[in-house]
Amino acid sequence: MSTSQKVVVVTGASQGIGAETVKAFRKLDYRIVATARSIKPSEDPNIVTVAGDIADPATARRVISEGVARFGRIDTLINNAGVFIAKPFTGYTSEDYAAVTGVNLNGFFYITQLAIAEMEKNKSGHVVSITTSLVDHAIDGVPSVLASLTKGGLNAATKSLAIEYAKRGIRANAVAPGIMKSPMHAPETHEALGALHPMGHMGEMSDIVNAILYLDAAPFVTGEILHVDGGQSAGH
Repeated sequence: MSTSQKVVVVTGASQGIGAETVKAFRKLDYRIVATARSIKPSEDPNIVTVAGDIADPATARRVISEGVARFGRIDTLINNAGVFIAKPFTGYTSEDYAAVTGVNLNGFFYITQLAIAEMEKNKSGHVVSITTSLVDHAIDGVPSVLASLTKGGLNAATKSLAIEYAKRGIRANAVAPGIMKSPMHAPETHEALGALHPMGHMGEMSDIVNAILYLDAAPFVTGEILHVDGGQSAGH
């Protein structure tokens, strides 16, 4: 087994930004470990898929162990899996809270901990987490307390990881998107959602993928929260 090719783990990889991220890294000749609840097996020998709930620590263990068994190393982790539930704060149920924190926080914690342990063996690695610009700029009419609670935690954790591992060759960054054109937004909503951005339109999934690729190729960048949000976080 050759271990010279770099290996990237992508969570939430079955659709949307995650699926596009997998395609982009394959074009760069990375080997991929892709995980999502409903992900299907791949015919590409350089892609291993692991179906499971990222909120379950057993899924994280399988993802990392299968990646190492198949490819021998873990170089980059893209924490893309996320849950967003827009409700008034007092309308959230305990089930909503468990669902959002399970994926957004527990999912991040379990797999990042295991991935960094593998990265330490090679004294190099990179963690990129997908958060949201709502953390920095809440929008009237878009209730987002649980998103801000969890994704804001990831922004803070990203900076902590960056400093803790800076001298160990491991970087941590985040991409904070605005509202992107993805399967979760019906086309008839695009005009209204686009108007929430100072640039007047939604972003494309490729905008987020390009930001991820930039960060992965930028060895002097760590602890960065890169906003890809059409100016949302800057103001209105």
